[in-house]
Amino acid sequence: MAVLVTAVVIGLGTLGAAWWWVHQPLPLAGPQAETSIEPGTPVREIAQRWVHAGVQVPAWMLYEWFRWSGQSRKIRAGSYEISAGASPAQLLDKMVQGDESLEAVRFIEGWTFKQLRAAMAQAAHLRAVSAQWSDAQIMQALGRPGIPAEGRFFPDTYRYSKGVSDLTVLRRALEAMDRKMQQAWAARQSPTPLRDPQDMLILASIVEKETGKAADRPLISGVFHNRMRIGMPLQTDPTVIYGLGDAFDGNLRKADLLRDTPFNTYTRKGLPPTPIAMPGWASLQAAVQPASTTALYFVARGDGSSVFSATLEDHNRAVYRFQKAP
Repeated sequence: MAVLVTAVVIGLGTLGAAWWWVHQPLPLAGPQAETSIEPGTPVREIAQRWVHAGVQVPAWMLYEWFRWSGQSRKIRAGSYEISAGASPAQLLDKMVQGDESLEAVRFIEGWTFKQLRAAMAQAAHLRAVSAQWSDAQIMQALGRPGIPAEGRFFPDTYRYSKGVSDLTVLRRALEAMDRKMQQAWAARQSPTPLRDPQDMLILASIVEKETGKAADRPLISGVFHNRMRIGMPLQTDPTVIYGLGDAFDGNLRKADLLRDTPFNTYTRKGLPPTPIAMPGWASLQAAVQPASTTALYFVARGDGSSVFSATLEDHNRAVYRFQKAP
């Protein structure tokens, strides 16, 4: 009987010690420890990864805690980070709840795909799978062979787990633009000179680049709709600048407006062959819901807003007043 009592006391003491340990701060090699867990990673390896990341306890102790808790099968894949003061119980809870340590990258309205790729190259802990690929190779990998990359990714902030592929973020942005295009096209005004959602995307990208004040978007779209309806060239500087590419030095000259490229909307009628930037949601809406206006021209005031004119005479007066007058 005495032996049995002694065994029970020792067992209770061991259980109490274990309970105490799982609620004490883990010793760390630095201020934080972080690791990534892929789907299907064995529990024993998860424990070892935390030790390699800087948790200064034997891996077998973490493994036994994960297993003894009964929650080891609930651990989710992801990227995790703990700070000084975190206990074994908090560590396990973080992984079971999927409370990941996430990074973020932001794509800005009006950016070109080149600018988007530059932002991804600077994004923290984003695995650069496509860094050396061409734009066409990226679209092939995303399942959109032959579709231009320009303008096809929705500008937004995207959060991601540390160590994920840049293609994962791009796919999310691509699918987000798919949804936004579908929503905008479904709400289009009829009739419209736009033939399909791709036309809408191209026009939206021009509206995005031409807009200095948000309220002007539908009016700018209205001007371009009016020009398309009467067969007038769009005559928009941002497309010319896009067509010049790296040759553009920040100063658009008359010679540039006369130099014919597929994107020169002074020398060619209709929309350019591809978008020239990433349009945001407001520009997508404006492209298919233009303001009702008689205006065929607009010029920047200098404060972000534009002056709209129905005749060339009125437009020339506005140009002189806001851009040429001393």
